[in-house]
Amino acid sequence: MTEKLHSLFSEFESYLISQPPKVPSFHPYYEKALWEMVLSGGKRFRPKLLLSVVCANKSKFTSKAFAPALALEILHTYSLIHDDLPAMDNATLRRGVPTLHHKYDECGAILVGDALNTHSFYCIAKSSLKPKIKNKLTEILSYNGGIYGMVLGQALDCYFEKQTLPLEKLRIIHLNKTAKLIAAALKMGGIIAKCDKKFCQKLYKIGLDLGLFFQIRDDIIDATQSSQEAGKTTQNDSEKNSYVNLLGLETAKIEAKKLQESLQMQLQSLNPKTNQALRILLEEYFTF
Repeated sequence: MTEKLHSLFSEFESYLISQPPKVPSFHPYYEKALWEMVLSGGKRFRPKLLLSVVCANKSKFTSKAFAPALALEILHTYSLIHDDLPAMDNATLRRGVPTLHHKYDECGAILVGDALNTHSFYCIAKSSLKPKIKNKLTEILSYNGGIYGMVLGQALDCYFEKQTLPLEKLRIIHLNKTAKLIAAALKMGGIIAKCDKKFCQKLYKIGLDLGLFFQIRDDIIDATQSSQEAGKTTQNDSEKNSYVNLLGLETAKIEAKKLQESLQMQLQSLNPKTNQALRILLEEYFTF
């Protein structure tokens, strides 16, 4: 399974590289900038989640899953571009390269983010999946990545900066800001693989816990690693509601460990192939 997944992820990366939008115009950098942050690297974590579920449950559908997996990656990338803007985190480094507003200008970065947001749904619409599946994927991605999910989380995170929130409200912020899109990736994989409703809901629940784990992990990385080590601007959460700021570094590490152990137990409740595929993918993240 490990070799199969690595081969699949490599194929997806080649697919991603081959998909930059062609937009001839007299704009000096628009077309290049559209795919620049997509190509700059990143973990491809969300598309890998989707592809792992498809590979484990309906491997013959993996090539059909590339377009929705790309949709996830570029919607996530748009969120990073906007998250780094001066009005939000004002970061200068992302994925080891200068952020778009730092390299070009703020207006261009905003518009590239807008473009990637909408282009994600174009990718699903143009995929070779059946219309019913496309509709469901669009519903899941727009709900969890939009006004009911990621954008709500960002709005709460930004508005309550410099205010100390209780842990319950911090959890609500990060369920929306981070966890829902990760949960959507797993559920979308289940939908493409034609898994039953109960199984898709179980994947979604695991995804929410996984998203919270990743947020705590990210807060710890921000507090303990340099920008060069993390590949992005760190030491940037001093005035934000983060698990490290609220709980302290050592307690945040304990909470991350508890979530990790819970996730490992939840994975065992899945069918053997899905359990195996997700464990292979998550192994490196569980050893931070």
